[in-house]
Amino acid sequence: MTQPHPRAKLPATERDNLNEIEKQEWLDSLAFVMANAGNERAAQLLEDLDYYAYFHGAPIQFKQNTPYLNTIGTEHQPVYPGDIALELKIRNIIRWNAVAMVVKANKNSEGIGGHLASYASTAELLEVGFNHFFRGHGAGQDRDLLFYQGHTSPGIYSRSFLEGRFDEGHLNRFRRELSKEGPGLSSYPHPWLMPDYWEFPTVSMGLGPIQAIYQARFIKYLENRKLKPAGDAKVWAFLGDGEMDEPQSIGALRFAAYENLDNLIFVLNANLQRLDGPVRANSKVIQEFEALFRGAGWNVIKVVWDGKWDELLSKDYNGTIVKRFELLVDGESQRYAAFGGKELRENFFNTPELKALIEGWSDADLELLNRGGHDVNKVYAAYSSAIQHKGSPTVIIARTIKGYALGESAMARNVAHNVKKLDFGALKTLRDTLKLPLTDDQVEHLDYYTPGPNSPEVKYILERRAALGGQIPARHVEYQMPEVPGQDFYQEFTKGSGEREVSTTMALVQVISKLLRDKELGKLIVPIVPDEARTFGMDALVPRIGIYSPRGQTYKPVDSGSLMAYKESKDGQMLEEGITEDGATASWIAAGTSYATHGVPTIPFYVFYSMFGLQRVGDLIWAAADQKAKGFLIGATAGRTTLAGEGLQHQDGNSLLQGYVVPNLRMYDPAFAYELAAIVEDGIKKMYVDGEDVFYYIMVDNENEIQPAAPDIEGLHDAIVKGLYRFQKSENKAKLRAQLLASGPAMGAAQEAVKLLEGYGVAADIWSVTSYKQLHQEALAVQRRNMLHPTATQEVSYVAQQLSKDNAPGVLVSVSDYVKLGADGLNGHLDRKLWTLGTDGFGRSEARAELRDFFEVDAKHVTVMALYALLRDGKVKGEVVAKAISDFGIDPERLAPVVR
Repeated sequence: MTQPHPRAKLPATERDNLNEIEKQEWLDSLAFVMANAGNERAAQLLEDLDYYAYFHGAPIQFKQNTPYLNTIGTEHQPVYPGDIALELKIRNIIRWNAVAMVVKANKNSEGIGGHLASYASTAELLEVGFNHFFRGHGAGQDRDLLFYQGHTSPGIYSRSFLEGRFDEGHLNRFRRELSKEGPGLSSYPHPWLMPDYWEFPTVSMGLGPIQAIYQARFIKYLENRKLKPAGDAKVWAFLGDGEMDEPQSIGALRFAAYENLDNLIFVLNANLQRLDGPVRANSKVIQEFEALFRGAGWNVIKVVWDGKWDELLSKDYNGTIVKRFELLVDGESQRYAAFGGKELRENFFNTPELKALIEGWSDADLELLNRGGHDVNKVYAAYSSAIQHKGSPTVIIARTIKGYALGESAMARNVAHNVKKLDFGALKTLRDTLKLPLTDDQVEHLDYYTPGPNSPEVKYILERRAALGGQIPARHVEYQMPEVPGQDFYQEFTKGSGEREVSTTMALVQVISKLLRDKELGKLIVPIVPDEARTFGMDALVPRIGIYSPRGQTYKPVDSGSLMAYKESKDGQMLEEGITEDGATASWIAAGTSYATHGVPTIPFYVFYSMFGLQRVGDLIWAAADQKAKGFLIGATAGRTTLAGEGLQHQDGNSLLQGYVVPNLRMYDPAFAYELAAIVEDGIKKMYVDGEDVFYYIMVDNENEIQPAAPDIEGLHDAIVKGLYRFQKSENKAKLRAQLLASGPAMGAAQEAVKLLEGYGVAADIWSVTSYKQLHQEALAVQRRNMLHPTATQEVSYVAQQLSKDNAPGVLVSVSDYVKLGADGLNGHLDRKLWTLGTDGFGRSEARAELRDFFEVDAKHVTVMALYALLRDGKVKGEVVAKAISDFGIDPERLAPVVR
């Protein structure tokens, strides 16, 4: 039986004294170990004690947070390597020019927008990086990738102006890309608009963090697969604290830690304010972030207080200030930033002990107590520690002031994010604060300030950038493309499947499999799946190419020894991302931009349930388009009626409409394997050989059918790529004619409808429509040319030529497994109406035949629509249509599927 400690019987005062002595003995012992064996040994002993206490019934309470202090103490700060005074001058110049640019833009064009406060809060964080850490293209494999906080773009432009990359005209055309006076500067980081400057679009909040994570992972992937020399490149992502409310911002944090992404550094600009006000007014958001990131396995570095606070902390022997820090909430902290020293004296230093610490300090002295993110020494120490850390990603949480130095109208005010103008008085105050040699007239006219190309400031920043590998931001596209296979490579897919039934999803897997075997191109193919490799029939690829894992395979899989054994490896080629559409799409973007970021033209094939593609990740797809990503998105189990039994949320009739709005996304809905192969061949050539800034979305379905051989049609390959060709011409000599347009899963209904229509005296041709978008876009382009050249010979679009009355007599009827609006886009571009059938409405958990009847896209409804079109054309009587409706048992009174 355990005996009570003798001390338990002592009087309270004596017991407390002995407790203090015992504590001091333990602390002295720990100090001895730290001094003689080092911090790592001390940490190991503490960990051993923790285990011992746990197993003997005295568990130590887990704490997610460290005290509300800087992670790196003053004694561990490295010496700052730069010229602090000169760098301050540089920051002041950049701050002024950023303000002048935005204010001038709004004077010249009321309401043009722009942001002042975000860059004002993050200037030190960026400038320490620009001058001492961020490596440019000249650093080779050590080049860093940077995701800038989108709202800070005015400051980035102003730095480039100081470097001589932009002139005053560029700054005057901020947010005026359409100016006739010359090129303008885009509102935010947009590679599409500034393709030699920005690399990653980030202002849609939440997209920067998740993309940065998967870019860091892709660097490791390329290095482990020997596609890129191993280096020390870092991915830096600058984020706002309000941005972390977005699910995408935090959704992949654990993934980053699992992948040991020690090449990833988040810099979280914690100015404590969102767009409308405080992020967490009633608590401390920095502590919340620390707990979140530590819990996810990240290395956390807090930069909370600047060096002036060290003076008080060094003489705070009883921890009085630390205790006061713990009581501080962000709403209170914002007041101190807004109202200065007097507010601090009255409300922060509000006890006798705290007042004693600032005895003799004036309000002006108190106003020097700043936040850590504005102290370059503290920021440098954090960055230096981050780049040396190994084994996990790092987040630097830096406490700053939104609108720092912008005066009473913006600094730490709730309206700071929306301040785009400063009056003359505020501008003069800012000039004086920044100590710039500008006259009142120059201030009033919002003149930019540059000390000249031979000034110490300009020489300094150019020398620092040269030492770090060149100026940034910068986007350089340079890659060597191996020889890509031509049409002969895909010949096997033109021969049909014989007696074997094959879905287009399986045909796609066969195409990918053959590409993987290509000696030149195979290593660049990057198959990506969320967690559905078996569903899509891609499991056969796993034992052959392996699933990428930075750990390799540290276990023996349950199916070892089988032909389809699960295989993970450090040089695995497939990326299986788990059930995360956002993560998988970000992974695809990383692979799809590798040609530009790393000079390695990887070709990603991301295969996913089509309904869980664009519908869930539309903003990421737009970001992919902006940064000119290349590769293939594969919408598997496509169409509203092919995914039998799954029901409303799984069945996709929308994707082709959702993807239509993305300007450089080419979309295809092939019905046959040979069409699919032609599209893939064309895509690789156009994207990687011809260098077109497009990417491809291809629908494939899971319905097993005999794949026909490619028809012997001159120019078939080009016709497939353009979007339309006559697949089957009727030999029937009937006078009544119909042209049936079908795509993807709807092709079977058209083929069956041809036979049904013969029973009503109608001969029908079938046209395979591989892409309504391609047809529509080309028709619109022709229409525009004709409109702008009204006196020239009027051109005729491809689709109008093919479906003209002379070439395709009779009525036009389309059937698709997608909503009608896709095909309806062709109306107005043809010489007669196109009657459309599609799957508007919610899905049902039924088999294919029932679903096609429900959505009125089966053969009998195609037949009725063709007869009705002939009726409207005056070719048949209404009784003929009524008879068909009766023959097929169609209830004319049932509700339309779109409202059921």
